[in-house]
Amino acid sequence: MNENEFQQKLGDLISQIGKLPEGERGSLEKLAVETQNRHEKVKKTIDELQESLDYLRLSIKYLVFDLEATRRENTYLRKLIETQNGRPGADHDNTDDR
Repeated sequence: MNENEFQQKLGDLISQIGKLPEGERGSLEKLAVETQNRHEKVKKTIDELQESLDYLRLSIKYLVFDLEATRRENTYLRKLIETQNGRPGADHDNTDDR
């Protein structure tokens, strides 16, 4: 059931409750109004959760981008250091090979 159907059925229910005798109407009207209020709160909460998820997705994309850039910079700087030390392609110092 989508939002429009829910609102239409709730409206129909409230109008049918309005046709009931005065003594039977009060508690049912109260329940219908409470149901409508709860539905609005749930809808608002779902919208806020969707916003939070969108923000989280965007934050993750920025973090992944930053991580990839840091890895590229790290690789570049390692190569730069290796070439400055005159040892292209060396991964680490082997001091035991004297």
